[in-house]
Amino acid sequence: MLLRRVAAQASAHYRRRLLTAATSSAPLPTSQLLRFFTSPCPPPFPDAESNSVEHLEDSNTTTAAKISIDRSGLYNPPEHSHGGSDSESELVKHLKGIIKFRGGPITVAEYMEEVLTNPKAGFYINRDVFGAQGDFITSPEVSQMFGEMVGVWIMCTWEQMGQPNKVNLVELGPGRGTLLADLLRGTSKFKNFTDSLHIHLVECSPALRKIQYQSLKCEGEDAGDEQGKGKHIVSTMTGSPVSWHSTLDEVPAGTPTIIIAHEFYDALPVHQFQRASHGWCEKMVDVTENSSFQFVLSPRPTPATLYLMKRCKWAEAGEFSKLDQIEICPRAMDLTQIIAKRIGADGGAALIIDYGLNGIVSDSLQAIRKHKFVNILDDPGSADLSAYVDFAAVRHTAEEASENVAVHGPISQSQFLGSLGIHFRVEALLENCTDEQAESLRTGYWRLVGEGEAPFWEGPEEETPIGMGTRYLAMAIVNKNQGVPVPFQ
Repeated sequence: MLLRRVAAQASAHYRRRLLTAATSSAPLPTSQLLRFFTSPCPPPFPDAESNSVEHLEDSNTTTAAKISIDRSGLYNPPEHSHGGSDSESELVKHLKGIIKFRGGPITVAEYMEEVLTNPKAGFYINRDVFGAQGDFITSPEVSQMFGEMVGVWIMCTWEQMGQPNKVNLVELGPGRGTLLADLLRGTSKFKNFTDSLHIHLVECSPALRKIQYQSLKCEGEDAGDEQGKGKHIVSTMTGSPVSWHSTLDEVPAGTPTIIIAHEFYDALPVHQFQRASHGWCEKMVDVTENSSFQFVLSPRPTPATLYLMKRCKWAEAGEFSKLDQIEICPRAMDLTQIIAKRIGADGGAALIIDYGLNGIVSDSLQAIRKHKFVNILDDPGSADLSAYVDFAAVRHTAEEASENVAVHGPISQSQFLGSLGIHFRVEALLENCTDEQAESLRTGYWRLVGEGEAPFWEGPEEETPIGMGTRYLAMAIVNKNQGVPVPFQ
């Protein structure tokens, strides 16, 4: 009954659609720099000649070999972090080597990037971290319906593009390839659509490339090699050619492109800034005298300050004054700029689905190991690091990058999936399944569109499904000539 009540609220307009469908930014001008430093907010950094940040909580300081830093002013410093030992991992030794070579701390973004994508020991590089046996579960792993609904959106977008006979379908960070596999299976009967596709997977992990090759039922060269350079690989699900790339820049331009970025932006490295008595100071990662990792504050401006000033320019009145900590993601801004320019020039669209806020993000960086939150600095490389997406910054970046694109949203994942027909899809699936399958469908459905704990759950309390329908947001960047995409009208 719960499902039927929710389904009854879905838009008939989109039900008909479902049935018929079945890198670096330029420096800021001097005038903007002056306004930023002379604004009513405290200046971003202490005097450049100062050797330390003023103490806010106690008088204990830690001094690096060449760069004077201060930990006392940090908010909620971790009680424990990885200490030195003979059994230190290669990644820990590598991180400490970087800090020693620099003669001082590294940014949180540099730490995050090494932890996640270091070629030898990065969290994502050499293993499968997704699913119940991994460290976290993504929406495509929760239910086939997620990929099916994204497929409906892709097909509707393709129709609005005028049904071009050649389209690059790109997924950034495809995980195990589950989303694309469900998408292709759900759209396989629409030959005009699938025949137009050239699938491009932007993936840096050799281990995950092999799993994606299997998920898409590919034939051709081994996915363990570098794909996309004169090799012939096809997905037998639709006969579509498949290529792998390390970056979006490697995907050939000049063809209309549809980009999927699901839980990709949240893994991009973030810089963290904290307000001290003299202004905004960047949080850094350093090594203590007893060889533990710790957070410290930079006493001088850092390169990421330019992005902080840009974000300040976009902020609404009073938005900055309420915060003591800020996260910015220059990599997200640079990526969005690339996406917007390509869509503006070649046509197409990008769909971004992630957890985040439609405004400035304060302090969201978190570490997850085996489905549990752990200390960010504890045993780097063994846990996933992610942070909230600043959707407002994504919107501003896209609009500034190309006058030929329009940005729509964000809307909640529940609104997005509901308008595309997930309520009807789950009802149809429930009509022809076993009791065990029905329980799995109801659980997956709630996790995708629900809010809070599922009201129908009768299993162990610690396993109660938690809905992500309002915590995850969806945003679309489209070429203006294509009109407003579904379901953002």
